Amino acid sequence: MTAIPSIAIIGAGLSGLACAQALADHDISSEVFDKGRGPGGRMTSRRLPGAVVDLGAQYFTARESRFSEQVAVWRKAGLVAPWPQRLWRVEADGWQPHHDDQTRYSAAPRMSALTRSLAEGVDLHAQTRITGLQQRADGWWLADDAGRDHGPYARVVVTVPTPQAEPLVAPHDPALAADCLAIVQQPCWAGYAVFDEPLPELPGVDADWQAAFVNVGPLSMVSRNDTKPGRQAQDESLTLLASHEASAAWLEDDADAVAERLFSAFESLYPRPLPKPRLIGAHRWRYAKPCGPATGGPGYRLSARGIALCGDALRSSRIEGAWLSGHDLGQTLAAEIGS
Repeated sequence: MTAIPSIAIIGAGLSGLACAQALADHDISSEVFDKGRGPGGRMTSRRLPGAVVDLGAQYFTARESRFSEQVAVWRKAGLVAPWPQRLWRVEADGWQPHHDDQTRYSAAPRMSALTRSLAEGVDLHAQTRITGLQQRADGWWLADDAGRDHGPYARVVVTVPTPQAEPLVAPHDPALAADCLAIVQQPCWAGYAVFDEPLPELPGVDADWQAAFVNVGPLSMVSRNDTKPGRQAQDESLTLLASHEASAAWLEDDADAVAERLFSAFESLYPRPLPKPRLIGAHRWRYAKPCGPATGGPGYRLSARGIALCGDALRSSRIEGAWLSGHDLGQTLAAEIGS
């Protein structure tokens, strides 16, 4: 009996794991490779003394029916819950409540818990940076930065940010490379601060406010990690996301210096003295938000040579877009292989 072909997936973020799950639903094996210590991508969380902080996506929305159905499954399993529900907006003239009709969700007890759940049962090669692809007579082979070869595979799915995907696909498919080059990836600095005591209450603002969009200065959003589902027992902690403009201007700056700037920016917007943070830091996302003309079509790219691209850059720059891109590509590959 001929074995069902295996698919190599480069990148263990949401799109790569959604693709692997869709393939598994059709009994098609896959192996996932990621340079990090575990799955997550931009849904990464960091465990600190006394607190867990989300460093990438703070929440996600569900607008398309198929993703809404998947979110309902996750909610039933206790993997996600609505958050934030007490949302504010910081303008030059002060704090204002933010109201809209959009339901937002956070994973529990941290954002990376969702991708870790999706990775259960997946053949994941962590801390393995793929540096090149080669097509041989028996299929596709992957080379990593430790000099090891992995293969053969019937197809290769590349889900890493497009500037990292381009050098992998360019030697084999100029059209896929052109799609990668057409997408601009904006950076983002994510700062964090952990406190020994709660933040002082603000007059006229919910005492238990959960997050705030910031429309002044170098910040774009502030979230209180200890208000997220499953984290009420942890210490007061903030995630401080920089604006695209500040992130680009500070791109090569020292992380400690950026952390100090982000905290000072929040301090200047908080009309009460803040407690001294026990711990502050910052993480740089060089490729955080895709912008460009390569969206449209089915939400992924599939070459006749057996290389595919998927991710939010090819669908929409949201968690929803990443899942739909990977899921739909997995379904397409399963149908192609099955036929």
